[in-house]
Amino acid sequence: MNKKRKLPLLLVISLAPIIVSIFIVGSGIETYASIWALLPPVVAILMALMTKEVYSSLFLGIVIGAILASKRSLAKFLDNIVVKGLTNSISQTSGIFIFLIVLGILVVLINHSGGSKAFGQWADKKIKSRKGSQLATYFLCIMLFIDDYFNCLTSGSVMKPITDSHRISRAKLAYLIDATAAPICMIAPISSWAAAVSGYAQGTGLSGIELFIRAIPYNFYSILTLFFVISLILFGRDYGPMKDFEDRAINDGDLGNIVESEVSAEDGNPEGKVIDLVFPILSLIIISVLSLVHIGGFFDKSSEFYMDFVNAFANTDSTVALPMGAIIALIITIIYFLIRKVISFEKSMEAIPEGFQSMVPAILILTMATSLKNISNDLLGSTKFVGNLMTNAASGLSTFLPAVIFVVAILLAFATGTSWGTFGILIPIVASMFDPTNPIFFIGISACLSGAVCGDHISPISDTTIMSSAGAGCVHVDHVRTQLPYGITVASIATISFIIAGFTQSALIPIVFGAIVIFIVMLFLNKSKKWFWDFCKSINTIVLN
Repeated sequence: MNKKRKLPLLLVISLAPIIVSIFIVGSGIETYASIWALLPPVVAILMALMTKEVYSSLFLGIVIGAILASKRSLAKFLDNIVVKGLTNSISQTSGIFIFLIVLGILVVLINHSGGSKAFGQWADKKIKSRKGSQLATYFLCIMLFIDDYFNCLTSGSVMKPITDSHRISRAKLAYLIDATAAPICMIAPISSWAAAVSGYAQGTGLSGIELFIRAIPYNFYSILTLFFVISLILFGRDYGPMKDFEDRAINDGDLGNIVESEVSAEDGNPEGKVIDLVFPILSLIIISVLSLVHIGGFFDKSSEFYMDFVNAFANTDSTVALPMGAIIALIITIIYFLIRKVISFEKSMEAIPEGFQSMVPAILILTMATSLKNISNDLLGSTKFVGNLMTNAASGLSTFLPAVIFVVAILLAFATGTSWGTFGILIPIVASMFDPTNPIFFIGISACLSGAVCGDHISPISDTTIMSSAGAGCVHVDHVRTQLPYGITVASIATISFIIAGFTQSALIPIVFGAIVIFIVMLFLNKSKKWFWDFCKSINTIVLN
């Protein structure tokens, strides 16, 4: 459809939910913890997919949420947008903003030093194929298991020159990062996600870290996603919108719509070496870990977690620790580059605004997504509504309960854009249903965690999804559209795995089942008939247009 003809239609579509929201409020209908609480995120998601423009879509969701929570007051409506929405979201995510900005500065410094260029030249000699570049990205993400934000942005900045040279689309790179970052954090006992889950262990009779570790074997979505990604790389059979992006990259060298920093790796110092990339990244990893345990009380003699690494990590706050670690790593990196004489002091200072600027799109999207999440969750009670639904649906379904919990967690995390928020809502509900001595207790907890990861993974308003787009330099909507079929595929398999787990109370049987199904899917895609590819092409055309 022509863009000029499309615009009036989109205006009508965007006005319709606003008018509906005004009517609902004017009628005096209760919106808190009702089905209407899901209207803002649903509209934002649908508009983003239709318009392929995320800023206006998110803002439309914010406006609708502010109307529904206004109680027919114009002053309250404006307060909901500015204070409850935007202002509060900035204060809540300020630590992440600092981390993003410092990481952007580090990327610029590494580019200026010639470290990225040198690493790209070295990698080109070692990595000879498209498959090799994707496997390198996958294993790098596996190694950066400390935090998903850190994982997304670091692996993206490191691997972009390599995947670009092997004609990997930016959408595919974003998927590889997104599909590896959160799942590996979700099954790594030493990670910010383990810390987040540990915070909701009260009332279970278990320590936070014990709860997390005992739930790992049943975390089917995370485990199967990691298996799916590597299978997709090895078989080399993409489908859905991703296939179109990859075909253009392979045949035409078109990597897709690219969002890049103004500083290119090619502009770096020709005297730069691989160590100029490795040293800043290793510094960031080591110092981030030390900061995480420091905030958790590891070095504090008055803390109950003094010299207790595991529990200190479980007690940490990544929104404080990661910016702290990033700032220290930045200072060390600047000093290192000055000693190496690959960057002048003036050039290093110029990198600060350049790095900030490179992260503005991600910060803006994160701000608006968090605003939407605050309005939907806090003012409209969307999480409470979904939690009540789950409680009602779960009664009398003990065998199928893990699958029910999994699906509900997906819907909640998808609609709200937060996996950690989903943990906070559903874990206490699940914990109240079962005794910790019952094997199904841990299956239920894992179903909650798996569903939260899945919903967060495929949600356009998820901060992890946003970070993956930013790290890969991919247009956000392109990333969402291309990874959605893959996420749905694994989620479908994981749902059946949870049903099997409900009957068998086994971790191994559902995982083996899921792995076999993924293998069969890959073989089918590899040997599929022309009708299947024609079908995928038709779906692709509908999505893209």
